[in-house]
Amino acid sequence: MKITTVGIDLAKNVFQVHGVDGHGKAVLKKQLKRDQFATYFANLEPCLIGMEACGSAHHWARKLQGLGHTVKLISPQYVKPYVKTNKNDAADAEAICEAVGRPNMRFVSIKTLEQQAVLSEHRVRQSFVYARTAQANQIRGLLAEFGLVIPKGIYHLPKQIPQLLEASELPETFRNLIDGLLAHFRELDRQVAELEAKIKAWHRNSEASRKLEKIPGIGPLGASALVASIGDAKSFKNGRQLAAWLGLVPRQHSTGGKPTLLGISKRGDVYLRTLLIHGARSAILAAQRRSESDSWVGKLMQRRNPNVAATALANKNARIIWALLAHDREYQSGYAAAA
Repeated sequence: MKITTVGIDLAKNVFQVHGVDGHGKAVLKKQLKRDQFATYFANLEPCLIGMEACGSAHHWARKLQGLGHTVKLISPQYVKPYVKTNKNDAADAEAICEAVGRPNMRFVSIKTLEQQAVLSEHRVRQSFVYARTAQANQIRGLLAEFGLVIPKGIYHLPKQIPQLLEASELPETFRNLIDGLLAHFRELDRQVAELEAKIKAWHRNSEASRKLEKIPGIGPLGASALVASIGDAKSFKNGRQLAAWLGLVPRQHSTGGKPTLLGISKRGDVYLRTLLIHGARSAILAAQRRSESDSWVGKLMQRRNPNVAATALANKNARIIWALLAHDREYQSGYAAAA
């Protein structure tokens, strides 16, 4: 009995394992505790292991690779069609085992410790940005109840609030409340700046990230997040696959030989797509200030509205990113593919 393929349904404390032999016959159905997991696979002959790309999946993938196994991570949406019965751990593990052996299955690249670390900084920074915005909105709302209005822009708050409080006759209780909220806002702003400095330091030490920064519309934040998320660009067949992975290509609803294209799919990582589209808006504004009407962006702006143009430029940048990373090239502004 030689186990060739194993599907693992990950969890916090209990792991369900399903294994098959070379003929596809189930020869292993086992539940393992967390402290038994690594020991069991250390004593198992090297085989193909499939897991869903979920919490702790990259950690266990690296561990199992270190034990000599071949590990593949699958997006949960591609595992769901293989679940034959009601959802439970055993059925999920069996579905993962079946899905990982499909020749046309799409896999998620396993991230390194460094990639996970820098992406964690991005996530925490983004959560602080959300909290800072929420705190600013709360302060604005409370002041508006007393007839005090602050100009648009988050950075007006630290300058305007002390002046408004001094010039108005407000209860001492409310003044102390606003002072506390403003102190919290400043602390969130400090934490955002601190994490942004750490991300930029990582960006300066990464050759691939510095390479992407040369593309118009991509800055240190976008470049570092893309490099850490994509990993090996050669896992994508071409630039269009990378753009589709980011959700920047049209959705299809075609039938009967009649192609029907809809809006962009918005699949994949929302954070990466947001950085690309906002960066594209910035590049479009810069091109308009320079009056580049003969450039690709300038011609696009003449026939499309700004939102469509920004999405098109983000799509183009995604393809350029794949070309630079997959072929180890430097960005050239006037590059044209050979006929």
